[in-house]
Amino acid sequence: MKVAPLKKTQTAATMHTEGSQPFPAGGAVNALGVVSSVLPGGIYSVESEGHVLRCLRAASCLLRPEIGDTVLVNGPDERRLYLTAVAEQANAGAAHIEVEGDLTLASRLGAVNVESPTLLNLRARQATTIGGPQLQIDADEARCRIGRLDYSGEEARVAVFGIRVIGRLYEAVVDRLVHLSKSAFRMTEGMDQVHAGQLDYRATEMARLHGKNTVITARDLIKTDAKQIHMG
Repeated sequence: MKVAPLKKTQTAATMHTEGSQPFPAGGAVNALGVVSSVLPGGIYSVESEGHVLRCLRAASCLLRPEIGDTVLVNGPDERRLYLTAVAEQANAGAAHIEVEGDLTLASRLGAVNVESPTLLNLRARQATTIGGPQLQIDADEARCRIGRLDYSGEEARVAVFGIRVIGRLYEAVVDRLVHLSKSAFRMTEGMDQVHAGQLDYRATEMARLHGKNTVITARDLIKTDAKQIHMG
């Protein structure tokens, strides 16, 4: 099978720059050239065998052409020339997929995977939304910086080796609080107050209450019961 090379057929004199030789007017263009500049309005200037073609990027050409890229230029007549594809990049290490409006990547039946061997960035100037029945994140290390966080959910389960919280204010409002631990240590520099309808402290071995000045008061009754009571 022989593959015919791309060739240029008739384009218009209105599509060339000063000093270049135009193709014969009145026909179609099928050319291979190099992007020399990008003009205002999204117009690309393409040099092809001594001719300069002015064209717009076709909607199907998602890869943004850069200066120095080898591109395909097609058009039905001299007034409609389009850069249809990037054949070869001048810098193959960087590519930019760009559209004017909204962009949707979708699969009707299968999954959509985005992979990178080095780094994957997701950025938005206004907002980033992730939605789905399930969300799974797997990483060896994660860093999160959020100015303000509002979380609303039915249940949260956390299983970690250690938790450290550093802040200026901590508030928790719950109907029931259950804390189970093998040992607990709490240190407060200022005042520590507990207001409860009933207060019950129990110790299996020893209970100790000490202070420079200790005051125990009751409105109706104070009861002390033990096998031995030492005072003084």
